[in-house]
Amino acid sequence: MTGEGSTTGDHRVGLGIDLHARGTELERALFLGGVRFDHEPGLAGHSDGDVVCHAVADALLGAAGLGDLGQHFPDTDQAFAGIAGLDLLSRVVALIRDQGFAPRQCDLTVVLERPAIAPHREEIRHHLASALGVEVAEVSVKATRPEGLGLTGDGAGCLALVSVARLGPG
Repeated sequence: MTGEGSTTGDHRVGLGIDLHARGTELERALFLGGVRFDHEPGLAGHSDGDVVCHAVADALLGAAGLGDLGQHFPDTDQAFAGIAGLDLLSRVVALIRDQGFAPRQCDLTVVLERPAIAPHREEIRHHLASALGVEVAEVSVKATRPEGLGLTGDGAGCLALVSVARLGPG
């Protein structure tokens, strides 16, 4: 592997993790991977709380050696209040492309008790592939229920874990 920020064809992997608490009311919609889940309380956050898009964006920034989401889109900046996860992800993709890099692959696991991800898996894959500029086949979406154990097992939130591969140059 070559040095950070190199454009000599190096291969990098980024890891992204995001966790948000679930709201108690239906006043805020739940978005995961750009998909709206009706009849579920949304996730708290400065943006729309889409942990899937946030984790993918953080993984991309890590793979490109460009810091983290909070550096580029601080929760103290009102310009990003309520921003849609897919919009934020698209901005991160543009940022890494400006540095000469491109996303190539995304592997996602969502950890939550409910709602079920499986009925929406393909829609999430399509949204992410579109934002990343890759084929749908390059995006994997999985989910697991913690069944009452540990983080989010009590239904109090949602956790997303993502690994992305980025080859340079884009």
